[in-house]
Amino acid sequence: MEMAVDKQLLRDTLERYFGYSTFRPFQEEIVTDVLEGRDVLAIIATGGGKSLCYQLPALVSGGLTIVVSPLISLMKDQVDDLLARNISAATLNSSMELWEIRSIEDQLLGGKIKVLYISPERITQDSCLQFLEKLDVKLIAIDEAHCISMWGHQFRPDYRRLSLLKSKFPKVPMIALTASAIPEVREDIASQLKLVSPKKYLGSFNRINLRYEVREKKDATAQILSYIARNRGKSGIVYCLARKTTEELAEKLRRAGIKALPYHADLPDTVRSATQEKFVRDDVEVVCATVAFGMGIDKPDVRYVIHYDMPKNLEAYYQETGRAGRDGEASDCIMFYSPADALKMRGLLEKEYTDYHLSRVAMKKWQAMRDFCETRLCRRKYLLSYFGEEYDDPACDGCDNCLHPKDTIDGRDIANKIVTCVTALGGKFGAGHVADVICGSSNQTIIAYRHNRNPAYNTGKPYTRVQWIGFIKELVRLGYLSVAGDKYPVITTNSRSKEVTFIQELRLTRPTSGGEAAFKPAVQEKYDARLFQQLRSLRKSIADANGWPPYVVFHDTTLREMATTCPKTLAELSKISGVGKAKLEKYGGEFVGVIKGYVEAEGIA
Repeated sequence: MEMAVDKQLLRDTLERYFGYSTFRPFQEEIVTDVLEGRDVLAIIATGGGKSLCYQLPALVSGGLTIVVSPLISLMKDQVDDLLARNISAATLNSSMELWEIRSIEDQLLGGKIKVLYISPERITQDSCLQFLEKLDVKLIAIDEAHCISMWGHQFRPDYRRLSLLKSKFPKVPMIALTASAIPEVREDIASQLKLVSPKKYLGSFNRINLRYEVREKKDATAQILSYIARNRGKSGIVYCLARKTTEELAEKLRRAGIKALPYHADLPDTVRSATQEKFVRDDVEVVCATVAFGMGIDKPDVRYVIHYDMPKNLEAYYQETGRAGRDGEASDCIMFYSPADALKMRGLLEKEYTDYHLSRVAMKKWQAMRDFCETRLCRRKYLLSYFGEEYDDPACDGCDNCLHPKDTIDGRDIANKIVTCVTALGGKFGAGHVADVICGSSNQTIIAYRHNRNPAYNTGKPYTRVQWIGFIKELVRLGYLSVAGDKYPVITTNSRSKEVTFIQELRLTRPTSGGEAAFKPAVQEKYDARLFQQLRSLRKSIADANGWPPYVVFHDTTLREMATTCPKTLAELSKISGVGKAKLEKYGGEFVGVIKGYVEAEGIA
């Protein structure tokens, strides 16, 4: 598909169909690369505009762009969005009747469709491949590409067969996209898809509009009810590990007058599809779900994601919290955590992964997830570091640890006791056992190994066992101790351990009993809230009439700009970000009408 790229044409097409005057980071470079015939691997955070990287080339190159996507609901929403922009698009999936499939195939043969969404299961069927080879395919896009990697957190075996596509379409450029992939997964994606010398784009993993908080799992249900009650009218997802919990929590929310529904794998497909549809159309405020819910959600205005239980790894956490704030507006990510939950998750992983190597990887990821929950340092910095990104700001102002920094105490005596204990134990025991020794426990292991003779035995007052474990982990994070072993980690000394005996200052976090932190209130925006609600009502009625999710009409950010500048003509409305020519012609007049009526009624100049 190699072609000379007209940069002005790209910008004109961007504004005409998508209503934006500028590209987001890497978008223009990626679009240029695929138009020039290069393979691309793009790691771009959720909300960073991944889909435009293959939709825009489809508009300027002619021919057909094929998008491999894992979920029917996601394909349907994206097709609706393109059709609303006057871009010819379609999907082929297992839910369609034969006559619908034949109709789409006829349109494809006639060159009437620019973007085709298709599942990995279908595109790798011999009959489907034979049909696609008849078409003028210009680009193949693999969405959610991390699903192809066994080292990823959502491995799908059917994605492995996508390696066939390079042999069938050797001259067609391919772009693989994902929002979250550690270095091993990135390399695996490129290898499995047989990408040819791909240009690699690694965007920032920093979702600056997301605010991260971990709360002690104490009266979690009551805390969730309180939080949602304070955020009525906003869309949110509550992730739960157990299916029963999703149903019980949704019921309690409904009793409190909140529109909530459960979502899990045991529910019939029709019920799950209906729940998802109600959520994206703003007919339901909250979905209480297992991890089965999420990948297919293309809803930009989710204002909060709550984890009732700890996820199994940071990739899952990053992707699930990434459902919030895709429109760039401030959104909350709250997790409830207890050490008991962490051990429960570890037990589940041990049962799930019987292969030794996969088990080691899973345990390493679990440890990182647990440490994220327990860290007293900046959570954003920890999260970005996990994905290989440096974060230099001393405070992010977007996590509980930075917004509510913990008090510190002189930790030299505490560190001395811990290092003394670990040294005497020979680096053969975990943090829990070290804490037991310091706290003077008389359990069978301590007596059997005569660890009651350890020089640090029973020197732990006034701190509790849990607090001593916290001190031990903080010393690990500060580099004064190390962790060895994967499945059964032990605490060991290292070259820096001796420093605690002569260091002039060592501050450790003062232990607390936990509790509910509160984020700083968001800065009040200067839009007219009542006009904004009227515009949302109009958007909802237009969307319902067309069978679309509301965001397909306009995003909240676009409506807020309307409620700020109050455009009274189509020419003024066309200058609003997100209002392309197609949408301006379709329903711009209705929005201008509502704005003019409101301005006149309120006597606004």
